[in-house]
Amino acid sequence: MFVTEMMKTDLVAVNPETKLSEARSLMMEGDFRHLPVVDAEGKLVGIVTDRDMRDAHPSSLLDEESYQKTLDKVMQRTISEIMTAEPITVAPYYTLQDTLLIIGKKKVGALPVVDEEGQLKGIMSTRDLLRAFVNIMGIEEPGTLLCILVNEEPGQLKKIVDIAYEENVSLGSVLVARDWDTEKRAIFPYLLTNNVMSIKKKLLALGFELLDPMQWYLDQSPKKE
Repeated sequence: MFVTEMMKTDLVAVNPETKLSEARSLMMEGDFRHLPVVDAEGKLVGIVTDRDMRDAHPSSLLDEESYQKTLDKVMQRTISEIMTAEPITVAPYYTLQDTLLIIGKKKVGALPVVDEEGQLKGIMSTRDLLRAFVNIMGIEEPGTLLCILVNEEPGQLKKIVDIAYEENVSLGSVLVARDWDTEKRAIFPYLLTNNVMSIKKKLLALGFELLDPMQWYLDQSPKKE
C-alpha cells in the first residue's frame, strides 16, 4: 500500500511569514500537531510541530504578568524563525513500510509527501500509519490474536490456515516474526472469532506451541542488566 492511499490531503499550510499567533490558532482549531510551511508556489520549505510551538513559549518561571507580556511579543514572530527547514520527506510512490521505517529511524512524528517538483501533496503522521495498519490487519473487527511458535520449515503456515478453514473461521490478518531461537518462527493469526478453543486443541494436537502474544513480545525484548 502506498502513502497516497492513506495520507492526509486536506492540509492546512502556512507560509514562512505567518505569525506564530496565527499558526497556534490553526493548530488548536484543527487539532493537529504538524503544520507544513510552503512558499508562494506551494513548494514545501519547512515544517512546524506542536513541540516547536511549545519551545517558543517563555519560561513558566516568570510571573503571570511577565509571562503574558513576553508571550504576546513571541506570538508576533514568524514561523520562519522556529520551523525546521528542508524537513525529511517521502515521495507519493513510497510504501507504508518505507514510511514506517523512516519515521522510526529518524524519530519524527510525521513526514510531508512531496512530488518531484517539491510540491506538497499530503502528510503522513504516526496517527495515519497506525490507522493504516489497523485497517490492513483487520483488527477493528472483534477477534482473537494467537501466538503460535513453529519450526522454521515450509508448510507450517498452511497447516494453521487449514485448521481455521476447517473451523469456518476467517482470518483478519497473519503476521510472521523471527523468534530468538533461529530455528523457530512466531506466527500471529488474528482470528475473527472469540471462540478459539477448538482451534487451539487442533493446533496443540499437531505439535504447535501456543504462547501468550504479550509474553512472547516481552521475552524478545532486550533484557536490562
